[in-house]
Amino acid sequence: MKLFDVYPVNDIIIDKAAGSTVWDEKGTEYLDLYGGHAVISIGHTHPHYVKRLTDQLHKIGFYSNSVKMPLQEELAALLGKVSGKADYQLFLCNSGAEANENALKLASFYNGRKKIIAFRKAFHGRTSLAVAATDNPKIVAPVNETDNVVFLPWNDEAALEAAFKQYEVSAVIIEGIQGVGGINVAPESFLQKIRSLCDAHNAVFIADSVQCGYGRSGKFFSHDFAGVNADIYTMAKGMGNGFPIGGIIIAPKFQAVYGMLGTTFGGNHLACVAALSVLEVIQSENLISNAATIGAYLMEELRKFSQVKEVRGRGLMIGIEMPEELAEVRKNLLAKHRIFTGEAKPNVIRLLPSLALTKADADRFLEAFGKEVK
Repeated sequence: MKLFDVYPVNDIIIDKAAGSTVWDEKGTEYLDLYGGHAVISIGHTHPHYVKRLTDQLHKIGFYSNSVKMPLQEELAALLGKVSGKADYQLFLCNSGAEANENALKLASFYNGRKKIIAFRKAFHGRTSLAVAATDNPKIVAPVNETDNVVFLPWNDEAALEAAFKQYEVSAVIIEGIQGVGGINVAPESFLQKIRSLCDAHNAVFIADSVQCGYGRSGKFFSHDFAGVNADIYTMAKGMGNGFPIGGIIIAPKFQAVYGMLGTTFGGNHLACVAALSVLEVIQSENLISNAATIGAYLMEELRKFSQVKEVRGRGLMIGIEMPEELAEVRKNLLAKHRIFTGEAKPNVIRLLPSLALTKADADRFLEAFGKEVK
């Protein structure tokens, strides 16, 4: 049997990893500034993370949600404390797409409506409703197509107000910082407008924090910069530092009903321990503060390069928009300098490293980047 060939891949086999460094099977060292799509939040193979998972595996790795699991309650309590949303409720699942799927479903249960507002360049996942709310027709199969999703221009308050007048809106879903769309930061005033319109029309504000959440922006949720609360926050990626876990945290006004949401693997013992260890390290090592500090330093230095068209982002979620004549820089960073970065089409280099990234590693990247653009 062969693999279903859906990913263009680099001809590199990563054999070992620690912190922000990975090694291939030949022992060649690479600097990882992508973290597997913003997944590695506390660094590869962090000792506390490894020990917590290993210890748990020796006890029990999995049982279903048919029994009481104190680890889930422990995770909910710590997540509430670290995120500042202690009065919210937690539902655990397995991925970001699944988190968005459940958030949109819950919103529709809440107000009995169907219309969803999403935005141009949005990416919310690849499952049925999540992909329908994703602005990329190439990955929307005919069976996913629906007229229940309306795409509006990014940061267009007039268009948003008009949509609320035209439709009975169930939910507005928005990334605090668009990831796949090119690291576009949602203006604070726009998020505040979404909050006020949702309040006025009993619609649900869904903050997609799958990529831009979990401390990456310098606040726990990037939406928090706007000073307003969403009704539902969706999470995954950095939540488990590589262990598959996702979740939604849900405002107190939502009432749970048995059977409304469900999952087989969500909230299993290993997933909860992975998520707990991530939050414990974020706290003990002040990683949200580090993300803000190192991210601000990187963006300040990157803006000094006259060859760069624009630097966007917050914290350690950074987009470097390159001119077309420098489109090969990202490939050269990997091939010549052994530095992994991400991309957003057509010419944006995405930096999504561990929140524990050091200034020394940031400087290593800046030196290599400088050589390539000059």
